[in-house]
Formats: sequence, C-alpha cells, structure tokens
Amino acid sequence: MKMLHIDSITKSFDDRPILRDIYLGCKIGQIIGLLGRNGSGKSTLLQIIFGTMSSDTQFIKCNDKVLKNLSDRKNKISYLPQNSFLPKNEKIKRLIPLFCSKENTDLLYSLNLLTPFLHEKPKNLSSGELRMIEAFIIIHSDADFILLDEPFHSLSPKISDELKKLIRLQAMSKGIIISDHNYRDILDISNDIHLLYNGHLKPVQDLKELQQYNYLPKSI
Repeated sequence: MKMLHIDSITKSFDDRPILRDIYLGCKIGQIIGLLGRNGSGKSTLLQIIFGTMSSDTQFIKCNDKVLKNLSDRKNKISYLPQNSFLPKNEKIKRLIPLFCSKENTDLLYSLNLLTPFLHEKPKNLSSGELRMIEAFIIIHSDADFILLDEPFHSLSPKISDELKKLIRLQAMSKGIIISDHNYRDILDISNDIHLLYNGHLKPVQDLKELQQYNYLPKSI
C-alpha cells in the first residue's frame, strides 16, 4: 500500500521554533485531521510537505522515494492552499483538465454543483464559489496524497456536506491530510486527529482531549 512518510520536520522563524521534530504517516484510504490554533504552524507544515516552503530539517518519503524538491512530488502530492490558486481570467472548464485525469475531468464536468460555473472565470466568482471549485478540483487531481488547508472556509453547511462526501469517496484511492478551523467538520470526516500544540503533533481522540490541550473551552 502506498504510504506518505513525514519525519524529522523542524522549522523556526527568527529563532522561534514553530515545528519541532514532526512525524506523521498517511496511507491510501486514510483521512488525517490536523487541528491547531492560529499561528500554530498548520499551514507551514502543509507547505513543507508539499515542497513550497523550506524547513530546517525534514525527511519526506512516498513509498521508497525520498522527496527532496517540488518536482519529486509531481503526481504524488496535491495541495489546496488557503489563498486562491486558479488563474483569474481562464474559464473553469479549461482549468479542470490541467489538474485532473480525463476520467475525473468528465466526472467534474457532470457534477451538478459545478456545471453552472464551467463557463465562468474565477475573477467573477464569490469567495465561497471559488473555494468550492478549487477544493473539488484538488481532491480529484492526479495525486496519491491530498493536502487540504481550510477547505470549508466560506462554504455553506450544505456545500460543506457535499465536499465531505466527495472527500470520503476520493479517500478510497488517496490519502488525505486536512486542516480547518471548523473542528466539527474535521472530527466528522477524519479517521485520525492530530493537534499541533507547542510545535509538536499530539494524537487526540475526542473533544475532551482537545479541551485538555486548551484548544476548546471546557464548557463545550
């Protein structure tokens, strides 16, 4: 089974440690939820895994291949960043095939939620519409492992539920690491939960443990 092995990741900004010896393993069929307060380093960790941010130390391997640069990650890891990444002046219908196989392109073309936007350009869409489209594209992209940073941001509850259904379907053939401030969506969809706390990843099981680390108030 394909496996993404993430080990020995450290990262500091201005001599302030953000990530301390991070280890994480993700295999096909697994959805890993990543929680943490603002500024805890979640986006930094995802960018290091994807290869767009340097680290002080890292060891990242996909199956038997060590991933040393961005080109090593091609067709292995896809990443949904917090900020929009699609070109603003190109129609959605022409952008989807740049990321997806023909099979998944046809699937997205036929998706009821996407068909109204196929001939629109990103610059003409609302933040919620654009977030939905970009999330749908990335989870259907040609990669074995998917990193999702705030995929539920700006989405209505109905669209969030549809996105979770698609994530679960794609997780049958992919490994997914997902981070979002909406902890209830993360708890709902993930097989395993990790909390980034004081630079370390802490495996957590439930709300009670999140309260113990002061991620959630005791009154919940």
